Amino acid sequence: MKKAVILLEKDYQDLEAWYPYYRLKEAGIDVVMAAPDGVREVKGKYGYIADEEIKVAFSQLKAEDYDLVIIPGGWAPDYLRRHQSVLDFIKGMDSRKKVVAAICHAGWVIVSAGIVKGRKATCFRGIRDDLKNAQALYEDSEVVVDGNLITSRTPDDLPAFMKATFLHS
Repeated sequence: MKKAVILLEKDYQDLEAWYPYYRLKEAGIDVVMAAPDGVREVKGKYGYIADEEIKVAFSQLKAEDYDLVIIPGGWAPDYLRRHQSVLDFIKGMDSRKKVVAAICHAGWVIVSAGIVKGRKATCFRGIRDDLKNAQALYEDSEVVVDGNLITSRTPDDLPAFMKATFLHS
């Protein structure tokens, strides 16, 4: 059975976490949510709370344990990229050619992980300069796939984002 993890921090974009969570479960993928060490509850940007779905602390993440990672947007990516364990995990997933799926502001996390240079990617328009400055090949499309890296712009892109995630995982 395939295994997925969704990375959460405070003020995650609710739809960008829960839509993938339930779509992955529908597909028979074992999916868990991860949060900072010692955190048992994470509140989304619009108030949705993840608690019992949180099964893993960031320090416990190991790339060999997962087939794909979903990084939701919202304001959470600004916090996620401050955790070295998250950045190391993303680098490990990428180096193993496992699916790294980032949507909206999650572009900040893949930039901080150092995996975008010379790769096609998209993101929320407010951080496109961050991707460009990290030498990503920015495209304004609902979903951009570059090998194992899958990126999208906003919650409106979730159907295309998940379709691409399923095709490449």
